[in-house]
Amino acid sequence: MSQSQASSLSAFTPARGLGNPHVQTLLPRFINRRPLDVTWQELPLPDGDFVDLAWRNKPAADSRTPIVAVFHGLEGSICSPYARDILRAIEQCGWHGVLMHFRGCSGRINRLPRSYHSGETGDARYFLSWLRQQYPHASLAAVGYSLGGNMLLKLQAEWGGESPLRAAVSVSAPLKLDICADRINQGFSKVYERHLVKSLVTKVLAKFSNHDYEQLIGLTPRQIENARTFRQFDNRYTAPIHGFADANDYYRQSSAYDYLGDIRQPALIVQAYDDPFMTPAILPDPQQLPDNVGLAVSPCGGHVGFVSGSVLRPHYWLTEAVPDYLARFL
Repeated sequence: MSQSQASSLSAFTPARGLGNPHVQTLLPRFINRRPLDVTWQELPLPDGDFVDLAWRNKPAADSRTPIVAVFHGLEGSICSPYARDILRAIEQCGWHGVLMHFRGCSGRINRLPRSYHSGETGDARYFLSWLRQQYPHASLAAVGYSLGGNMLLKLQAEWGGESPLRAAVSVSAPLKLDICADRINQGFSKVYERHLVKSLVTKVLAKFSNHDYEQLIGLTPRQIENARTFRQFDNRYTAPIHGFADANDYYRQSSAYDYLGDIRQPALIVQAYDDPFMTPAILPDPQQLPDNVGLAVSPCGGHVGFVSGSVLRPHYWLTEAVPDYLARFL
């Protein structure tokens, strides 16, 4: 896949009057509330924990129909508008779609003290390998949004030529986590940060009744309750509970940017220059990417927004762009 082919996918035009990045980011949450019927399945993990899967249309074991796995963003779930949209689009293509919830994101608290993070590829690796075993005749692909996109790219790099995926798409991924942590702590973007950090803190506080975090990582309820920024939360919880020295060490080891050159299977990275969660500094140089990795960057689109059409009749560009790319390989 050439860079010119990838660039053609970045021809997104926002709805008239809706070009503001914050409008693009927030609008789907208010006008895209159609529920989605799914089949739930708990997938036990090797360490005794679990993740919950949400199937839109679960296949038979001998199915030869392609399966597309979806990975949500930070504190996302099947309730996230982009997740429902892409699963509907996958179904319209005649494929099977399944969303893997990260630990603790399905509405059920996970069992272990640890949780999930931007560079945690182990659960997705296990899940995709399980899919390969359960459905040996079906082609596999995946799409990841935001945190899930960063994770997916890192996993594809770790797998190299051994990946079971025919292709992967990453949307609005925080490819350099340190830059993103600083950017989201500025201006109006602090609204997103406060909302997400509050959700993360609430989950950790709920787990104190089952785990002695003070003994495990020296964390008290008051310390986590007072976390207001991603750097504070990651320094106090994410880094120590997952084996990193501190937030900077976590960001350094988990940012997909430094792994992109190791991806050996087809992949598309979709970003917007005006994403309020990051800056253009996180974007890779297209000339430095492998030929199998495309970069599609739109001037606008916000964070996992890309809303065209109009307020009354919105059109979600990603529901066409992502399947159009995957269809080349499935």
